Amino acid sequence: MAEFIKMYEENPNPKDVMRVVNIIKKGGLVIYPSDTVYALGCDINNTRALERVAKLKGVKLEKANFSFVCKDLSNLSDYVKQINTATFKILKRALPGPYTFILPANNKVPNVFKKKKEVGIRVPANNIVQAIVQQLGNPIVSTSIYDEDEVIEYTTDPELIYEKWGNLVDVIVDGGYGDNIPSTVIDLTGDEPVLIREGKGILEV
Repeated sequence: MAEFIKMYEENPNPKDVMRVVNIIKKGGLVIYPSDTVYALGCDINNTRALERVAKLKGVKLEKANFSFVCKDLSNLSDYVKQINTATFKILKRALPGPYTFILPANNKVPNVFKKKKEVGIRVPANNIVQAIVQQLGNPIVSTSIYDEDEVIEYTTDPELIYEKWGNLVDVIVDGGYGDNIPSTVIDLTGDEPVLIREGKGILEV
């Protein structure tokens, strides 16, 4: 069964953060809270872990639309082609926040994503995932966890998440009740921003 680690968003315990990071570094899968819904993630550089995530989601890894969860915009150039000033201003204004921005991928993305022309970048406004990504030293690849219940769509209770996912992942972070509205997805690969999915974030662009 997965480890179940409680953390407080106001002040995540550094020891608990390191326990989670060590599991991720060994190829473990984590379910963690964000500023929107609970999400499933792993180390961006671990192909085997990425394959496990894709299998759990029932998708082919090279075709999966996973987000790259970053601590801030400082390592954007590791995965994204050079962007113009207008695009950077939008990112700067919106992040950290409940948004996923689709940006043109460069050739430094991990090998399994080399065929993709764009990547989704996420910088959640949540201290727990921020601390995890900072200690890990690189982004985690992430995807929302859905619920089979057609009414609620996303599971918000960490105890229920543990019941359902405890045998499938390696660590579950209990950061309290999650939201059930996903991130707003905005495509910034063209001349004008395009709203792909309306979610929690409201952004005037």
